[in-house]
Amino acid sequence: MTFYASVHAALMCRDPSAKIAQVRALHAAWRAGAVELRVDAVPVAIPIPGRPDRPLLVAPRELSQRGLGTAEGRAALVHAVAHIEFNAINLALDAVYRFRDLPDAYRDDWLQVAVDEAKHFELLAARLAQLGFAYGDFPAHNGLWDAACRTADDCLTRMALVPRVLEARGLDVTPGMISRLREIGDGETVAVLEVILAEEVAHVAAGTRWFHHCCARTGVDPETTFIDLLRRYEAAIRPPFNRAARSEAGFTASEQARLEALVPVRDR
Repeated sequence: MTFYASVHAALMCRDPSAKIAQVRALHAAWRAGAVELRVDAVPVAIPIPGRPDRPLLVAPRELSQRGLGTAEGRAALVHAVAHIEFNAINLALDAVYRFRDLPDAYRDDWLQVAVDEAKHFELLAARLAQLGFAYGDFPAHNGLWDAACRTADDCLTRMALVPRVLEARGLDVTPGMISRLREIGDGETVAVLEVILAEEVAHVAAGTRWFHHCCARTGVDPETTFIDLLRRYEAAIRPPFNRAARSEAGFTASEQARLEALVPVRDR
């Protein structure tokens, strides 16, 4: 298959293991120059990407909160992160499939992100199995793919609102999860989350890089445009903020200050 047909096939694959195998094969073929980069069809709308029948998807408010004192509670947390990582595979593939008028370096970045997210999902699925559960055993929500649908028409907006808002949120909250799990002695889950946290910085940085690229070719100021998009899309911005990781991922001090100024007073 041609490059974009292969990307679409991986994106629409429903079985997680088969999807991961396709992602790795595509990445290897792309790096080896063994797949033809030919635009053989325009990207189609994808309201539902390839995903298994389970987990059951519900509204975020319907998800119950479980304490970390039991194996089930820890498994629910691991499952929630696994669901994010599975969606992140699809988001990275969709970023490649949908936005085609960009340099090869863009495809390099987002295929690498897809490979990383696949590894993260496998690590989390293995940890779930150790806890006696599997992906699909807990309900989840569809917020990440909803964001993909809302930003399907514009790469600049996608780069701003998915990597630099939703994935950056992972940089903010993961250290707290690690601390709580370390306190209760769950070193196995801590080890997995530490790998994910370290590698997610590069994913947010890729979002920053291509957001800036899109701003430059459009002729707009990145910092002002980012803040305007947060307001326009009513993005939920709330503490805590991992300022060190955000700085490493390309957020400037002034941009971060303007972002934090959007936090409602009641949440500060």
